[in-house]
Amino acid sequence: MSSQADLIVGLQWGDEGKGKIVDHMAQEYDYVCRFAGGHNAGHTIVVGDKKYALHVMPSGILNPNAKNIVGNGVVLSPKDFIKEMEQFEALEGRLFISDKAHLLLPYHALIDQARERLKGKKAIGTTGKGIGPAYGDKVARVGHRVGELLAPAKLTLKIMEFFETNRAIFEAMDIEFPIQEQLLDELSEFKKVLSPFIVDTTLLLWEVLDGGKRVLLEGAQGTMLDIDHGTYPYVTSSSTVSAGACIGLGINPKDIGKATGIAKAYCTRVGNGPFPSEDLGEQGELLRTKGHEFGTTTGRPRRCGWFDAVAMRHALRINGVDQIALMKLDVLDGFSEVKVCVAYHKDGKTFDYVPYDLEGVEPQYRSFAGWDRCEGIQNFDKLPQNAQDYIHALEEIVGAKINIISTSPQREDTILR
Repeated sequence: MSSQADLIVGLQWGDEGKGKIVDHMAQEYDYVCRFAGGHNAGHTIVVGDKKYALHVMPSGILNPNAKNIVGNGVVLSPKDFIKEMEQFEALEGRLFISDKAHLLLPYHALIDQARERLKGKKAIGTTGKGIGPAYGDKVARVGHRVGELLAPAKLTLKIMEFFETNRAIFEAMDIEFPIQEQLLDELSEFKKVLSPFIVDTTLLLWEVLDGGKRVLLEGAQGTMLDIDHGTYPYVTSSSTVSAGACIGLGINPKDIGKATGIAKAYCTRVGNGPFPSEDLGEQGELLRTKGHEFGTTTGRPRRCGWFDAVAMRHALRINGVDQIALMKLDVLDGFSEVKVCVAYHKDGKTFDYVPYDLEGVEPQYRSFAGWDRCEGIQNFDKLPQNAQDYIHALEEIVGAKINIISTSPQREDTILR
């Protein structure tokens, strides 16, 4: 009997805490599948006294009974992924990499960094990892796929030809040409390590679903960074929304079951671009300090602000979310006042939706009384009354149920309603 795959998606600007929820839910699934993004993304998962930083590896890797799929929608840096694999043992039979995923090679990162440098103050604020150039090559049909690693000599010649064809561009960016022999050695080493894991994951996933296995799908970043539906051009280079799971894994919309959206009890974003509910004062700095808001991948301080219900309603509708998992409620402990952006104001108009241009919008806030402490609480009824009132108000404002609440980074400090 066939089954449907459940989905987890970020509802804000990424960094919502998806890793903890995927890890928590993955204990109940047979397969966990990553469908988009590259190693610009990051999940930090705390299990006991050990902290894991995952970038492309599906979060189900921490469940010894779960198998993990890296889908075709991902761009994979072999060097960085191999380093990530070193955190774990006995991966054969538990990890599968799509032969159709695109390769992210060192020159992509060099192009990324050069472009950002040339833009100066108008830089997007990418991680410099090469994600955009890798996806750009994919769309321009000049990229290389993971399956090509199985023939490293042939791939080497293709890459050298690509450099020669684009010699003027690489020279203008001051990017050195690879040495053919060294490139072949590097690609051959990648093949040696990764070849046992490279398969047709689309076919595998069809067989898994047709066999009735329980499957969980996880994306990267968040809805407001989606290439189509986010704050363009200050976005990532892939489809971060639920529909991206179909493209990035080779499944159809009918294959998707329950969708869980992840959101923080406040908001953050990394890099440049509009951020209506950003707090540039003491409260924003306090959120950053208490929430340890520094990028998993880059260490960059995140911009912090209050919960944006306008952007949340936008994200809920696009993703077809069935329930919300609200993260980091404990970070709001001790605030005398907690605010929620309920509308935008610009040019004499009030918006209760996300307009085409978010530059210069002013947030309209609704305030709530704060609370002392909810850290570590695992039962909703034991939360401070003001925290309970805040949860109920959010549900009313955004029109969706909050069924999961995280009250600390620890796996067990999770309220299920």
